[in-house]
Amino acid sequence: MKSSRIMIFLSLLFVITLVGCQNESLEVENDDQIDEQEQIVDDVEENEVVNNDTEVTEEDIDQDDPVEEVGIDELEVEALYQVNQVSWAVEPITDEAESKVALMTIDDAPDKYALEMAQTLKEHNVPAIFFVNGHFIQTEEKQQILREIYEMGFSIGNHTYSHPNLAEITEDEQRKEIVELNDLIEEIIGERPSFFRAPFGVNPDFTKEIVEAEGMVLMNWTYGYDWESAYMEAEALADIMVNTEFLRDGANLLMHDREWTNEALADIVTGLRDKGYEFVDPKTIQTPLDEQ
Repeated sequence: MKSSRIMIFLSLLFVITLVGCQNESLEVENDDQIDEQEQIVDDVEENEVVNNDTEVTEEDIDQDDPVEEVGIDELEVEALYQVNQVSWAVEPITDEAESKVALMTIDDAPDKYALEMAQTLKEHNVPAIFFVNGHFIQTEEKQQILREIYEMGFSIGNHTYSHPNLAEITEDEQRKEIVELNDLIEEIIGERPSFFRAPFGVNPDFTKEIVEAEGMVLMNWTYGYDWESAYMEAEALADIMVNTEFLRDGANLLMHDREWTNEALADIVTGLRDKGYEFVDPKTIQTPLDEQ
């Protein structure tokens, strides 16, 4: 009888011990699961924080912040026009190009009024070429003006270093007048000119060879008046530039950095637009480099 009680007691003790071990195992397992779940929650919360730090929503954008624009010189621009090397008019080379156009050009820049002229053209959304003389960009002040004109989106052309008649100087001097100015302009704005206009429109054969070797477009003009005494006044100049018999599709307009031209410029632009003319972006004119 006593032996039976001992056996029952031992059996109960075994059962209690077994249940206790199982409960302890379950507790350990539950603790592991809880730890694992807590880690998962922590990971999710951490990822949400990272995503919230990096995700940009429409609400996060301050509409007043300036948006960086890609400059036109950083994009590939399709060539739409060419300069006729006989008439000097600007001619379409694709069906997409408008034919009733005019090209605005300013010589002898930056003398005194080039920056104001650039600002006027910018206000009227008119592109242009500013043909630069080397002797006008010898100071830091003038170089800064050239940078500002370039950064406004205007094309910079070469008008020789010291404005000589190229037919009256040696071939070596011709090379210096053109190439050294290209070097200086590139040093100032970071880009070599794509256009060349000779003083007085005089282009000896050797000059043409240099221009071609430099990858520039040889450029003269179809008409201009602001160096004539009768048109050294804004109203008269604006009238003749818009109403001349020489105005036709592809007109290549020659103007200069002059006080009266500066004063007439807005009226010239308005008058040409009233006649239905659009303005050629020089960057759409085919250069020798485009043809390679």
